[in-house]
Amino acid sequence: MKTSRVWPRQSPRSGGFTFIEMVIVVAILGALALAIYPAINNTLRTRTFENVAKNILTTLQRAKLMAVRTKVSHRVRFYQTTGVWSYLIEEQTSPTTWVRVPGLFQKEIPSDFTTTVSLPTAGTLPGSVVTFSSLGYISDFTVNQNTVTMQSEKLKIGGQDDERVVSVYAGGSVLYAKDRSS
Repeated sequence: MKTSRVWPRQSPRSGGFTFIEMVIVVAILGALALAIYPAINNTLRTRTFENVAKNILTTLQRAKLMAVRTKVSHRVRFYQTTGVWSYLIEEQTSPTTWVRVPGLFQKEIPSDFTTTVSLPTAGTLPGSVVTFSSLGYISDFTVNQNTVTMQSEKLKIGGQDDERVVSVYAGGSVLYAKDRSS
């Protein structure tokens, strides 16, 4: 009688990954992350820059609408403390008294943007203002003092539009523009 010997059958490889395969995948993902990081960072920087400029625009428009709605003059006051520009909306309670509008927060322009505020002065207070009359007109309009300009050095290095300008006009119009500084 012939006997057959049964060899132990080798089981097929289990469904997992080897250490080498995992290292290769992590290395590829790391290389991709390094390659796209500058683009993501630049996009985030541009969005922040846009949002700050649009917040200024929105605040000016809001002050105008509040002045027209309440029939009381409102102003947006820009002032600088420790190198940071801040702005807020104030309403006129008497011919010489302005108070901060309750419920609205002071906003800041980040210090990594070079900011130039070219608006009329706020009288004895530090800073500059845009004052909207109860009809929505700018009551303290001056031709050469009607802009808030921000520049981003990081965007300039990247060759992008690195300047945002918010301008106000005598009729109460507010304009927002992007530009590349010279």
